Amino acid sequence: MSATTTTNQNVDNHAYMTVALSQLRETLVKHADPNLLEEDITHEKSPIASYLIDSIISPEPSALDRLCVTFGLSDFERNLLLLCAGVELDASFPILCAAACGNTQRTYPTFGLAMTMLEGMHWDAFTPAGALRRWKLIEVGSGSELMSSPLRIDERILHYLMGVQHLDDRLLGIVEPVTVNPDLVPSHTQISEKMVAAWWMEIHDFLKLPILQLCGNEVASKRPIAALACHYLELSLYAIAAHALPTTPSDLKQFKLLWEREVALANCALLIDCDDLEGADTGKEGTITYLCEWMRSPVIITTTERKRSRLRPLLVFDIERPTTKEQYTIWEQALDDTSEFLNVQVDNLVSQFNLSVPVIQAACSQASVQWHQQKSEVTEIPTDFNYLLWNTCRAQARPKLDDLAQRIDCAADWEDLVLPESQIQVLRDVAMQVKLRAKVYDRWGFGGKSKRGLGISALFAGVSGTGKTMAAEVLALELQLDLYRIDLSAVVSKYIGETEKNLGRVFDAAELGGVVLLFDEADALFGKRSEVKDSHDRHANVEVSYLLQRMESYRGLSVLTTNLKSSLDQAFLRRIRFITQFPFPDSTQRAEIWRRIFPKSTPTEGLDYQKLGQLNVAGGNIRSIALNAAFLAAHANDAVTMYYMLQAAKSEYIKLERSLTDTEVKGWV
Repeated sequence: MSATTTTNQNVDNHAYMTVALSQLRETLVKHADPNLLEEDITHEKSPIASYLIDSIISPEPSALDRLCVTFGLSDFERNLLLLCAGVELDASFPILCAAACGNTQRTYPTFGLAMTMLEGMHWDAFTPAGALRRWKLIEVGSGSELMSSPLRIDERILHYLMGVQHLDDRLLGIVEPVTVNPDLVPSHTQISEKMVAAWWMEIHDFLKLPILQLCGNEVASKRPIAALACHYLELSLYAIAAHALPTTPSDLKQFKLLWEREVALANCALLIDCDDLEGADTGKEGTITYLCEWMRSPVIITTTERKRSRLRPLLVFDIERPTTKEQYTIWEQALDDTSEFLNVQVDNLVSQFNLSVPVIQAACSQASVQWHQQKSEVTEIPTDFNYLLWNTCRAQARPKLDDLAQRIDCAADWEDLVLPESQIQVLRDVAMQVKLRAKVYDRWGFGGKSKRGLGISALFAGVSGTGKTMAAEVLALELQLDLYRIDLSAVVSKYIGETEKNLGRVFDAAELGGVVLLFDEADALFGKRSEVKDSHDRHANVEVSYLLQRMESYRGLSVLTTNLKSSLDQAFLRRIRFITQFPFPDSTQRAEIWRRIFPKSTPTEGLDYQKLGQLNVAGGNIRSIALNAAFLAAHANDAVTMYYMLQAAKSEYIKLERSLTDTEVKGWV
């Protein structure tokens, strides 16, 4: 609608209200007591009093007429509402009301005055169930008697009658408008079109209108999808966070009424955002269910997991992140204006990070700002833009898994690993496949037919201290990704279904990309699947199957470690892409570990790495001994010598409940 058309409609609407108030004013004058009038206004004529309302030519009905039709107001209720509006809009109305009541103090309309002067009176108009009070079109002030209590038009309704649309101030700060973004990716536009089709036939019967549920972890795209669907249906979309919903009966009743009135006045739809609703908040859940079932309004609800509806039909739309092809396009568009960044390796970004449109745009913008800042600082060598962009995406995609996982700061590199060459080669193959996923899966088509089996998984088997966790750190550092160690004791639950839910949270959060998942001591959860004898055995097998399914579909790298490879089910092992055994180090390897264990800044003196290599312990124990020896030397203000190494070795063996043999420490001191 053009600005000119809107202006013309407002002019016609004002003219209509002027005529309607003029006619009502004449009725008031007839019932007024001239002796109580403070000034002689009985013979004043409005300059358009002789106009007829029908003479106002407009293709659209007036706001007053629309309001009467919307709420089913009778002629008596219409004139009573108009009387309340007149007190706000015409300075003569308070004087006339007082004169008509015969009381100079009553400069306001009352039900008693309306009974006296307006035709078609019916008692239903005065009751709380009547349209005027039920929809809060008017407010009844305090008074000793109902018939003499002051009446006032609701401010939202007054503005509406004057042709001005604005959200009720009691809803401001609770609901917020959702703007329309027509530039959605094709897969999301298709969902908007399906939502339109779901509402098209029943758009005027709100209780028959199905609830539309946008489900999934792609939170950023849900509101734009919903807003576009509402735009097609000429609905204004407003959103409310689930935690902002009122829970007390009186507040909930008022919110429901005000929103339903807003829907009637302005063609609105409500989006209830439950994506951030955490925990079993029964109060909020009850409120959400009540509003979805009983509110006369188009309702869209966003959730991470599916909800059920008992009475009102509910349609679920799973919202996924943009497809790989769409993400290529988004990246190219976001980098289109930056000619110096044409060498950006988009393939690597798309293969690793599964980001939504706003996150991609924000990452490009942030990296661009950092790039230009570095270029302006001539004293520093600018960092490669690909590196800046990669780390920006990595930070944007970093999941919140603090309760189930621990992020490890990776410092170990290939030089820190002391393993046989065959095991090193397996690890390099893992890193190579992660880096080349885009080429093989996308350009060569291996990812086109099925997403199952595309996840890259590795199993590291070996006794404690042989370098399994360090190897995961090396891979994460090589790939420039975050490493998260999953605490299986926090994941596994005795309650049926909770383990799968916890695992789901881990993988869902990690799907954004930039994460290597390390399931430490995996045999605690993935032991041999037992023969099903009872419900507990059956459920244990379900947990294993769920994990295998998520690992196979996970687009990143997942690493599992175990001390006892023999305890794992062979069916499970067949679905792991890489399996490598971390052997207990021999004396030569142990000597090499000792040679690399001390930082360059650590003062050492007379250390014999060949003799230290005779100590029959794994790499993890070697690190503990070296660290403890460093503390002993620091306390003595001395360099690390074989003497302190012997003291630290004795303490370590006590911890291991083993005896330190003469062969192991012969010639140390």
